[in-house]
Amino acid sequence: MIVVVGIGAGGWDEIPVRHQQLIRDSAVLLGGKRHLDLVPDVPGQRREPWPSPLREGLPALLESLPGDAPVVALASGDPLVSGIGSTLISLLGRENVRIEPAVSSVALARSRMGWAAESCVVVSLVGRDVSLVARELAPGRRILALSSDESTPGQVADLLVTAGFGATTMTVLGELGAETESTRTATASAWAGEVPRLNIVAIECVGAPLFGWAAGLPDDAFEHDGQLTKRDLRASALARLAPTPGQHLWDVGAGAGSVGIEWMRAHPTCTTTAIEANPDRAARIARNATRLGVPGLTVVEGRAPDALADLPAPDAIFIGGGATRPGVLDTCLAALRPGGRLVVHGVTLETEQVLARQHAERGGELTRISVESVDSIGTFRGWAPQRTVVQWAFRPAE
Repeated sequence: MIVVVGIGAGGWDEIPVRHQQLIRDSAVLLGGKRHLDLVPDVPGQRREPWPSPLREGLPALLESLPGDAPVVALASGDPLVSGIGSTLISLLGRENVRIEPAVSSVALARSRMGWAAESCVVVSLVGRDVSLVARELAPGRRILALSSDESTPGQVADLLVTAGFGATTMTVLGELGAETESTRTATASAWAGEVPRLNIVAIECVGAPLFGWAAGLPDDAFEHDGQLTKRDLRASALARLAPTPGQHLWDVGAGAGSVGIEWMRAHPTCTTTAIEANPDRAARIARNATRLGVPGLTVVEGRAPDALADLPAPDAIFIGGGATRPGVLDTCLAALRPGGRLVVHGVTLETEQVLARQHAERGGELTRISVESVDSIGTFRGWAPQRTVVQWAFRPAE
């Protein structure tokens, strides 16, 4: 059992007495150097700083711990708010980790801003791409961004300006709870200067609406070379793929990555692996994902079915291209988790024949979708048809 003790900005003197005793009685004390330096010396106590890189080095450190001696890990504030507590639970299991939190930096930030918990969203940028903020941008939206370091506020300001939210108010709360606590407020477009390494950015969004979270972003939201699942077809596919928190999508033959990106925009815990054989398109997918606020999307450069080997098992699969290649459909159907969903689009007669045969053998939903848009015909207007698409949606029996 590891007991994870949260330490507030006030340091040792503000730690509850019972937590101080836990720390003193531990045979092994784990933590960052800053936290370990706060604790008075205890004769015979083994002290171990966190390894770097953390996730890769933790298993070896944990294996070296005595199995029958008390172990305490130190953390900032609430260890389950972008903290070490979540990492230890994922490695050791909930039954082997006990959390003793202090007041979190998020709670302190809300109190300073006067923001109710339900009135704002928390985005962790600790060791992550600041582009995660882009998904949350909307007029009047309140965001608490947990900074990675002193460079984060400037990066956030640049992102806001680029997105057309330069008039947004940014309040950087430095070293919350400490005697050196500081506050700096400015618009994103006017942001400049230095801030403490430990900080949280409170963002009050001002700008024109960008993109909603409903399926079917405008086609021009994506950089593409024509290989794009168009808006209406994308909305139809995503309705059947049914993005669900915590679930994983394979976007096979991803093109511009639009389906996988919108899957991830549906909820912060949705994940995607986009499989694309063309290297230029693969790079374009990554750019689209970053710009639209889901930089964690994984791009695999390769061709299905070979490129599907050893990928994380999917809860849903979209095949936008390559369904006629031998082994692609069979590999995808075999990979789906229980309760999984498969959606395949086809524009050629050959793909249509494959999907008609699959529908006859397995069932599901076979739909022919034709979309027409108004276009110019000389000085007049008329309907311009897009390519008709055959869509097969299938849920294997559990």
